[in-house]
Amino acid sequence: MLTKFPKFKLNVPKYYKIDAEGKTLGRIASKVCNLLTGKYSSHYTPGVDQGNFVIVINASLISISGKKSTHKRYYYSTKRPGALKAELYKSLKVRLPSRILEKAIFGMLPKTALGRKLYKRLYVFSKGLCLKKSAQAYNMPTFTQIC
Repeated sequence: MLTKFPKFKLNVPKYYKIDAEGKTLGRIASKVCNLLTGKYSSHYTPGVDQGNFVIVINASLISISGKKSTHKRYYYSTKRPGALKAELYKSLKVRLPSRILEKAIFGMLPKTALGRKLYKRLYVFSKGLCLKKSAQAYNMPTFTQIC
């Protein structure tokens, strides 16, 4: 008996809209990763791109638990020797609130070329967005609302 792998051409990606207002950071990030990779489908294969497009709105209104707002740090490098920079959650939320959710989702995706391709299908907006006008302007299909 031969194993049949699904073809990339047979996958028709869907568009999902998620409102992140009041949701916990890790829980919504894992839900978005499952939608991006297509793990919910019955014909999921790890090495084949069967994901969807995900649009997250109100990323600035995400909640976290515990003392993470004062203790959590985000690190980045300036590519100079000894120049590792750190930024607290509070200051990053003021400066770039969508970056927090993007980093959480990127950390959950596979660290391969497929993971980078799936990450390009993610759109995070820090405030609410009128998706009906933008969908009509770009001739996008209808959205499936989650959460």
